[in-house]
Amino acid sequence: MPHAAFSRALTDVLLHQAAELVGVYDATAGQLTQVNPAGVRLLGYPSEAALLAAPGPVPHAPALTAAQWASLREQARRAGRQTVETEVLKATGEAFQARIELTYFEVEGDPFFLLRLSEQSRLHQAEQALAQSVRRFEAVVANATIGIIVCNQAGSIVSANQMAHQQFGYAEGELLGLRIEALVPQAAGRRHEQLRASFNAQPQVRAMSAHRGDLEGQRHDGSVFPVEVSLSYFYLDAELYVVSYVVDVTFKKTADQALVAERQRVERLNADLEQKVADRTHALLSTLEQLEQRQAELAQALAAEQELGELKSRFVSMASHEFRTPLTAVLTSASLIEKYPAADQQDKRLRHLDRIRQSVNHLNDVLEEFLSVGRIEEGKVVAHPTRLDLPTLLHDTVADVQGLLKAGQTIEQAISCPEPLWLDPSLLRKIVVNLLSNALKYSGENTVVRLAATCAGGQLTLVVQDQGVGISQEDQAHLFERFFRARNVTNVPGTGLGLYIIARYLELMGGTINLSSELGQGTTVTVTLPYENHFTD
Repeated sequence: MPHAAFSRALTDVLLHQAAELVGVYDATAGQLTQVNPAGVRLLGYPSEAALLAAPGPVPHAPALTAAQWASLREQARRAGRQTVETEVLKATGEAFQARIELTYFEVEGDPFFLLRLSEQSRLHQAEQALAQSVRRFEAVVANATIGIIVCNQAGSIVSANQMAHQQFGYAEGELLGLRIEALVPQAAGRRHEQLRASFNAQPQVRAMSAHRGDLEGQRHDGSVFPVEVSLSYFYLDAELYVVSYVVDVTFKKTADQALVAERQRVERLNADLEQKVADRTHALLSTLEQLEQRQAELAQALAAEQELGELKSRFVSMASHEFRTPLTAVLTSASLIEKYPAADQQDKRLRHLDRIRQSVNHLNDVLEEFLSVGRIEEGKVVAHPTRLDLPTLLHDTVADVQGLLKAGQTIEQAISCPEPLWLDPSLLRKIVVNLLSNALKYSGENTVVRLAATCAGGQLTLVVQDQGVGISQEDQAHLFERFFRARNVTNVPGTGLGLYIIARYLELMGGTINLSSELGQGTTVTVTLPYENHFTD
């Protein structure tokens, strides 16, 4: 009996005198069967019956799913007691953080749980949040894949994560208390204190490699390795702390070196390939150039062969006429002379002798033209300017061609060069003789050949005009070629070399020649020659 009274008193204390929610949860029925008045007030219900009628495994604890509630009960059954922190809604919809504690017990073999729900204070919530934040921060720092080292203003290491110990070859906790300069190679470490002091004076978040170039860290065994370091800072109780974030870039450096080596190899290959392409291109261009040169040489040789063939044809045609005609005359006259043995037949013999003399002179002239062409083309003819009196030279030249005049033909002269000139008289005389001979040869009887000469501005202009047969436009394009003769004068003796020789003489003397002609109207040839005056005192 005393035991029952004690139990009732204890129950009254637990349920009715407790300041937080205390209730009994029937595991078999799956619901709360009893809740103390403090719990009714805590959750804001009008009565115990209203609270027990609320849906859900735990009244207004939406964060706990049915599966989580079942797991919590199972853990409490095994361990005897289990707690959880979760959000709880009051009847008004107001949420607050609460701590739920389940204690397992049995009555006559049936499972029950004593449920205690207490509201957490703001300070307790803040402490829990801070503890969780600290644990998260420690987890992040501890498990970071880069080295994180915290130093105080004096440069002593106050914190270092696991990766920092691994990077620098120190056992767990050995970095604490060391000077940060212990992790810097000796050469750079001598200046590191100055750099650290400068950073302390004006701290800023930055990457050291951006200002320092390549950085190296020193391991516990003295070996060095490439690193990238970023700095940040914070203040704690007005004291400055510097945070170093260290990344081992050995693999990156190796990869960069390999990449540079590969790039250089590719550049060498490209350069070799470009050189090969350039060499092949040069070889192809050279081959093409040689082929073009060979083609040009072949074309030139073909043209030369064609020209030679044409020259040969012209020469044969000319020679057959120019040599056969006078030789035939010589042979005929020689035969006829034999038929006039009597003394009274001397005049007939003289006439045939004159024909022989003219034929031989004609052959001499033809041969002289051949020899002149040969000397010109061999470069043996050179202009030798000397002082000459042009009127005298032209009068003498006209006198030399008087024997070529046909019946009624005359040569009119108009010369306006009173001052002496410096020109080659031999070449000039041959040019004038050739021009006058052609004019007389291709003009008929009772015609006039005009010879005009003017000197002005250091230039001599000679004009020879005839009233002959003229030259067609088509033939004028070939007049200065060797052995060419116009088609309308093939029956007139000639070698086709006169104008060619004149053009070559003028080329030696720096002069030019111009020809204008119409069939049946005559021909006008204009020669211009530069000259000099050499006056003597």
